[in-house]
Amino acid sequence: MKSMSSLSFYTTSGCHLCEQAELIFNQYGYNLSEAIKPIDIADDDGLVELYGIRIPVLKRGDTGAELGWPFDLDDLIQFLE
Repeated sequence: MKSMSSLSFYTTSGCHLCEQAELIFNQYGYNLSEAIKPIDIADDDGLVELYGIRIPVLKRGDTGAELGWPFDLDDLIQFLE
């Protein structure tokens, strides 16, 4: 696993696509609780407006780049490089 700046994972409870994304993170070797900060969009109306129909979304802290669903392991690897 590569060293990475902070990563935020925009998600919400009951999101089956978010669960699929978490499986991809695990394939890459990321433990969601250790390497990626989950952010529940349901707690913030602004985030619901930004990400409500786009989640799951992974955001890099260093560049602000976002990887939105759908993505697979290859997309994740490319995004993190």
